[in-house]
Amino acid sequence: MTGQATITRRRALGLAAGAVLLPRLGHAASGRQVAAIDWAGLETALALGIVPVAATELIQFRKTVVEPEVPDSVIDLGLRGTPNYEALTLAEPDLILTSNYYEGQRANLERVAETLSLPIYRPGVPPYTLAAAAAMTLGRALGREAEARAFVAGADAEIARLGDSLHGAVRRPVLAINFGDARHVRAFGDDSMFGAVLQRLGLRNAWASQSSYSAAAPLGIEALARMPDAITVVVPPLPSDVVRGLDDSALWQALPMVRNQRVSVIGPVNHFGGLPAALRFARLVTAALLRPETVRHG
Repeated sequence: MTGQATITRRRALGLAAGAVLLPRLGHAASGRQVAAIDWAGLETALALGIVPVAATELIQFRKTVVEPEVPDSVIDLGLRGTPNYEALTLAEPDLILTSNYYEGQRANLERVAETLSLPIYRPGVPPYTLAAAAAMTLGRALGREAEARAFVAGADAEIARLGDSLHGAVRRPVLAINFGDARHVRAFGDDSMFGAVLQRLGLRNAWASQSSYSAAAPLGIEALARMPDAITVVVPPLPSDVVRGLDDSALWQALPMVRNQRVSVIGPVNHFGGLPAALRFARLVTAALLRPETVRHG
């Protein structure tokens, strides 16, 4: 855990003591205090107007997820995989948001408070559908069912409107990728949230297979040559050393999508997010496709 992500015992105790004098943060309409281990749960809670008392990896969340904005009042619990249990206990949540990715931590988390798992990524189940269901489940649990219903309906309607704006304007398939390094990428298939959003926008996903995504980006960039007609959308992060490597790569520069300026780099968005991430991706992709001059090209 980095020093930036660590909360000291003194600060945590100070925040807990200050809560006696100030309105309690993280309260939902039900009066429950919420902590979020999973980022999709965090962004969904914030979208419903619920400010958690604590959440994980907030410095990185603010850089790579961006929205909804996390208030400074939220205590940073450190890494998602190894949260600071002392800080979590001192934050005094009575509900902890997790997902199926954190089942191995459930027993430890339940020693602190009740946990609510909001699974969004399961094999064979469309993630957008699960993300909408997660928002409704969270809304019911926290007395925000009306807000959840409005948020889900609003996201559906906005993505439909964005799709209408793209109708007839984009005839090529769209490829969404993320770089591991200057020679390897991750590709988002229809089983991903990004792939699901492309479908809802009425776009064809150039990557016809399941998502090829792992910590060590599994696809060599030569695989992109098999999709010469695609428009490519690069999802950050895109480190400066990768950009330099691509600028010097004869293979990358020879790809039809690069040669013909059909590569756009959009803003950061959560690769494994909930409905807020889906909506943000839809907005970013639509802007990149309709106004390509406003984004960086490869």
